[in-house]
Amino acid sequence: MLGALESVLSVLLMIGLGFALAKKGWFEEKSASLISRLVVSIALPAYMIANLLGGYDRAKLLSMLPGLPIPFAVMASTYALGAGFAALFRLSRGRRGTFASMFALSNTIFIGLPVNLVLFGEGSLPYVLLYYIANTCLFWSLGVYGIARDGAILAGKPAPTLASAAGLRRILSPPLVAFLAAAAAIFAGISLPRAAMDACKAIGAMTTPLSMLFIGIAISRVKWSGLRLERSLLLVLAGRFLISPLILVLLARGTDLPSLMKAVFLVQASMPAMTQTPILAEAYGADSEYAGLAASVSTVLSLATIPAFKVLADALF
Repeated sequence: MLGALESVLSVLLMIGLGFALAKKGWFEEKSASLISRLVVSIALPAYMIANLLGGYDRAKLLSMLPGLPIPFAVMASTYALGAGFAALFRLSRGRRGTFASMFALSNTIFIGLPVNLVLFGEGSLPYVLLYYIANTCLFWSLGVYGIARDGAILAGKPAPTLASAAGLRRILSPPLVAFLAAAAAIFAGISLPRAAMDACKAIGAMTTPLSMLFIGIAISRVKWSGLRLERSLLLVLAGRFLISPLILVLLARGTDLPSLMKAVFLVQASMPAMTQTPILAEAYGADSEYAGLAASVSTVLSLATIPAFKVLADALF
């Protein structure tokens, strides 16, 4: 337990720095958006290219593929359960899609990636990416559809379509494109010049600290006066920290997948709700206040659950 707490301490310190600087007024309203864009569009793709091209070959990449169905199955099952709970507990019809998205889909990049790198080292990156691929595909298709449907219901408009060109473009995000490009280069036997690799490595090193600063800024802006522990919020927390990890353990424990892969998947399954959810809820006219509160509360609570899931992962896998 002490080792897990020590592993998480650096993460908490970076988040605390972002929180303190935000409270002192160092960051303007658009700062968090800028940091988010830097991480997703620049730092993380560079990190993936440097790490994959610098340490993986065809055999290693192919050995990862058997693990890909696990995160898809975990999130699809959890989403179905979330939709069932929304109907069972009679949540507002203009909130059910948003609820199911937060219940099932996790923050695999801004928290999941840096946390796994701290807990398990750089060897965890490919497994983080596998979970990210599944999470990204489901969020920008099924998740966004549910959120958009909530907005349509609240506005009294027809329900949107599930598949769209815009959804496909969002699935092909810069980190995923970088992963696919790096994988293609490895299979083709292509390598980058040393100067390019060094640049990618240096730029990619910004990923973890920038992500943690972003989380600190987000937490500093939470309006705790509006917090109400209503049933739908408690259910989101149960989905993130109980049900999703439990399904992961049930599906992964009996497999012959690498222990590190299963441990990383467990930590990813226990991450808080995605920070993009309230942004999309606002864009589609859904309940953005509820989404923002649930995402913030789950993020803060994850700071306490991360060490526990590291201990659990070590014990199970």
